Amino acid sequence: MDGWNYFNYFTEIEEYFWKKRGSHLLVSPLDWAIMETWQKADIPLESVFKGIDSAFESYGRSRRGAGKPLKSLAYCTDAVLEAAEEAQEAAAGKTTSATSKKAAEPFQREELKGYFSRNIEMLRLAAGVHSGNSALVRLWEEAIGGLQACAVLLESPSFLDVEDLERRLTILDERIHAGLLLQASEENLLRIRREMDSALATYRRKMKAEQLALVEKQYLQKRLLQEFRIPRLSLFYLS
Repeated sequence: MDGWNYFNYFTEIEEYFWKKRGSHLLVSPLDWAIMETWQKADIPLESVFKGIDSAFESYGRSRRGAGKPLKSLAYCTDAVLEAAEEAQEAAAGKTTSATSKKAAEPFQREELKGYFSRNIEMLRLAAGVHSGNSALVRLWEEAIGGLQACAVLLESPSFLDVEDLERRLTILDERIHAGLLLQASEENLLRIRREMDSALATYRRKMKAEQLALVEKQYLQKRLLQEFRIPRLSLFYLS
């Protein structure tokens, strides 16, 4: 998968799903959670697209598909996983070339600087809103420091290691997620879980237990970020 597609994973899936559905649809927190489980499982876009195609064909043949558009990516989960497994099996017997060309940097450095700057500003605003919670403020100040360190890397004239930059940002994201889960009130968590259970009710039977647990985790993380107005820092969310 080329660098551009790699870091535009969510946008590519959104657009493909919209085209298959035939209309523009706001992606729900559940759909985002599902896409994030695919991304974290390193499922390539080609497998996602193949799975979506298969799910639409299956849905079109079913009684539910008569005159009703497919509303959620949740219906595609099994088909996407099957397509990924097929791709893995097909690639198992192939050998890869020992030589590879150095990939071009997938982002303009000014674009990355702007992205880091916007996220730093959002973290500062959140710290101001929740100034009474010292644990959260300290967490966000550490994230700001991490982003500023990443911004320094952009000043180097040498080739930018985007994969290593992404690792740094992922660590910052994971620390924020852990902190929000600890600091969120029981009332907030209960409300989000009720909302999540309602969103997943139609699809629980279609998902395996392990897959369902991952979707629930990603859903909870996304909603907590929305509650506290905290941005994702990973390059996957650069737009």
